[in-house]
Amino acid sequence: MKTFRTETENILDPVVEKDIIELGQKIHEYKTGKLPEDKFKALRLARGVYGQRQLGVQMIRIKLPYGKLLANQLTRIADVSDKYSNGNLHLTTRQDVQIHYVSLDKTPQLWEELEQDEITLREACGNTVRNITASVYAGIDPKEPFDVSPYAEALYKYLLRNPVNQDMGRKIKIAFSSSEEDSAYAFLNDLGFIPKIVNGKRGFKLLIGGGLGVKPFLAKTAKTFILAEDIFAYTIAILRVFDRYGERQKRNKARLKYLIDSIGTEELLRLVEEELLVVEKEEIEVLEVEEPSLRSVRVAPITNVEDINHYLAWYKSNIYHQKQEDFYAIQLKISNGNISSKVARKLAKVVNYFSNGELRVSINQGLIIKYVRKDSLPYLYEELKKLNLINLGFDSTVDITSCPGTDTCNLGIANSTGLSRELEKFIEKNHAEFVFNRDIKIKISGCFNACGQHSIANIGFHGSTIKKDGKLIPAVQLLLGGGILGNGDGIISEKIIKLPTKRAINAVDIILNDYKKNGKNLLFNQYYNDNGNHYFYDLLKELAAAPIQENEQLDWGQKEKFAMSIGVGECAGVTIDLAQTIQYEIDEKIELAKETLELKRFSDSVYHSYNIFVHSAKLLLLSNGDKYNSQNSVINEANELLIKNDVQLRKPFKELVLGIKTEVAQKEFAAQYFSDALQVNRIIKGLVNKLAEVKEKEVLV
Repeated sequence: MKTFRTETENILDPVVEKDIIELGQKIHEYKTGKLPEDKFKALRLARGVYGQRQLGVQMIRIKLPYGKLLANQLTRIADVSDKYSNGNLHLTTRQDVQIHYVSLDKTPQLWEELEQDEITLREACGNTVRNITASVYAGIDPKEPFDVSPYAEALYKYLLRNPVNQDMGRKIKIAFSSSEEDSAYAFLNDLGFIPKIVNGKRGFKLLIGGGLGVKPFLAKTAKTFILAEDIFAYTIAILRVFDRYGERQKRNKARLKYLIDSIGTEELLRLVEEELLVVEKEEIEVLEVEEPSLRSVRVAPITNVEDINHYLAWYKSNIYHQKQEDFYAIQLKISNGNISSKVARKLAKVVNYFSNGELRVSINQGLIIKYVRKDSLPYLYEELKKLNLINLGFDSTVDITSCPGTDTCNLGIANSTGLSRELEKFIEKNHAEFVFNRDIKIKISGCFNACGQHSIANIGFHGSTIKKDGKLIPAVQLLLGGGILGNGDGIISEKIIKLPTKRAINAVDIILNDYKKNGKNLLFNQYYNDNGNHYFYDLLKELAAAPIQENEQLDWGQKEKFAMSIGVGECAGVTIDLAQTIQYEIDEKIELAKETLELKRFSDSVYHSYNIFVHSAKLLLLSNGDKYNSQNSVINEANELLIKNDVQLRKPFKELVLGIKTEVAQKEFAAQYFSDALQVNRIIKGLVNKLAEVKEKEVLV
């Protein structure tokens, strides 16, 4: 891949440049048939390149740790979107930015240009630790014990390109909440951190095993308190256990939540404690955020607001009073999370000039501008008005979360974005008081996988179908009663009724009218719990049962009759077991183990060597026709097979491999472990060839 830079552009970090060049090389190898498709898919996903519903183009996921987005980075992303895509930026529920319709061949150049402003694609998709999220108010939250942003940043940097997190059975999601209110949904992540101060020391409540998807799980409390400096060791220990014991064949059962469900929380924590004995407690640099002073932030010109009533409503629904005296945050409601590159560039200029130059992407697909002076708010209101960014109701009932659905996703069943837009308009017009309601959250997913977070919504929908009178009708499943309880607890919403997607707005209308009549002064979930599931089924069954109308065969925003069209999703990455691909992995890990050993990165080298052992064992089992479902079973079964074939090693195979659990990654052990891994690989290659010859002779006989 050729690289072009002007003299004014930054020189890329050599590690980053190597990554980008490698992506270009692998694209060429894949297109010329030299690289297996599954191996290439895993590689591109781990670099943020994701196949979309439309053939021949890719979705690019840009990883923004805890949603932090500097003004210059927003400008860069906007420029890249114009150059390589369609000029639309999509904000996600994991505080990423996605751009769609990108040619695969252009992805290395796109990545290189993003890196000029330190924006990465690395590990944004695939079987890796995904973007680490945090409360959008972290650092400015009056209720926070301390700012969790530096810890999210440090953990992100620690895990980026970490060998432990490159080839797991499935993805891992991590979140930091700023307070016990748990606005980052720590209770729904594989690892969730809630800040605490105990005896004057900073630390976190650690939650594990949460997740959405087809079967949502609430996280369990692993530790009520761990010291802040120990979060890195605990994270690595949990990842090592998940990597070794997690499911490897059935990807719908391969998340951490299913491992915990299988072996129990107590056993998982026992295994974690074993790993902690050898995990290096490295000194991780946690840099405190330097808060701007009032004097350092420009004051905007005095401005007369044209529509004072709308301004006051905007101030009430969209302005957040920071813990820093005399500073305010402006909250931008972004419908469907979509913002054009043209608007984004102009927004970046405003942010750069009249705040501290930083935005945050929120998990409800909006943006906030931090550190704005109160006297500047009227001016910024008028400037944002020119950009159509003064929509009322940030994080309210009219701020509906929705995944892209059938717009671009292979797994989408229903058009979640179209329903979301129309429902927002309907509530704003017919239930205007809910613009200021932050109790009721509506969330919509295009399918049951819950990228739109419907499983924890007060009112949620996910895409489905209904077959009636021989016709396939686009439909939604309605769910009610989910939400946050605080301090790591939450509620999964309950299924109520399925109905045609065109009736979803009518269903919400009925529910809100009944709530206003019978809910009195109750919070929505109390109203729901007091009445119970069957009450709402009875409330809506007549609506659901009405005859199908002609227009109900069309999904929202569609002109053609509904037809089921679901592709193969890539959210889970891929399972790779073909012999050619395994050998490719082994060769790659040998080079990496050798390189990191020479660089004295001993813990990295040890983990690469561990993967040489495991992949070599996979190759042996594959040649023998044996099946396995975890790295642990690979190690055990290969150990038995090597004993059966009278293979002599320095120590039994299992004991050699699991030296990673008993030895600290220092120079002597790292060198010996690598040497043993190479020997095992050579012996297994020979044994595989020998077994193949025996089978061939048996066939001939």
